[in-house]
Amino acid sequence: MKLLLVEDDADLARWVINLMQVENFALDWAQDGERAETLLGLQHYDAVLLDLRLPGIGGKDVLARLRRKRDTVPVLMLTANGSTDDKVACFSAGADDYVVKPFDARELVARIKALIRRQAAGDKGQHLDCGDLHYLFDTREFMLHGEPLPLRRREHAILETLILRQGKTVSKAALMDSVFNLDDEPSADAIDIYIHRLRKHLAHSSARIMTLRGLGYILREEEPREVFAGGAVAMPS
Repeated sequence: MKLLLVEDDADLARWVINLMQVENFALDWAQDGERAETLLGLQHYDAVLLDLRLPGIGGKDVLARLRRKRDTVPVLMLTANGSTDDKVACFSAGADDYVVKPFDARELVARIKALIRRQAAGDKGQHLDCGDLHYLFDTREFMLHGEPLPLRRREHAILETLILRQGKTVSKAALMDSVFNLDDEPSADAIDIYIHRLRKHLAHSSARIMTLRGLGYILREEEPREVFAGGAVAMPS
């Protein structure tokens, strides 16, 4: 999962960045509203952590402009106090949730996960399934045949992106966005390597990563083959 942090307090931003790295989130940081709007126009994010009060374009205005574009990315507002006025300002601008500074690390992480879960799964519960592959939102684990799937960090990020957008085609550029921060050097060849490794991990699963030439990749359940008398196999259409 990839997050955008919009925060002008450098000390707080560094604390959040370190926390998100421990939690294996990819994260970009914008120090003001102008930079945030630029990044939101260029990158896909699974959630945005947005300070209510920013120099220049304020957080409320950034969010209002985002919603006018019909961008539904989950937004968690960061506010300096828990006053009713601040809460109303957050929700009237289109925020999904808010936390009051100073906030607890566990609460921040839990709220981020809850936002992304609601966006991806709606009322479907605490997990997403693709065949016998299960993704647990609370722990961000993949389970296969009752066992955790042992994935490296970027393999996990790619599979997470695919299952959160299950049934939709995800371009290679979008996968690159999901695993590389702005400070990294993106590599299209690296994505091919990660996809190859993931297919090996899923070799005994009914979940398959399919390549759509010129478009990207899609995660979907493989249709079961029907075996007829005489050993003939009916291939899925």
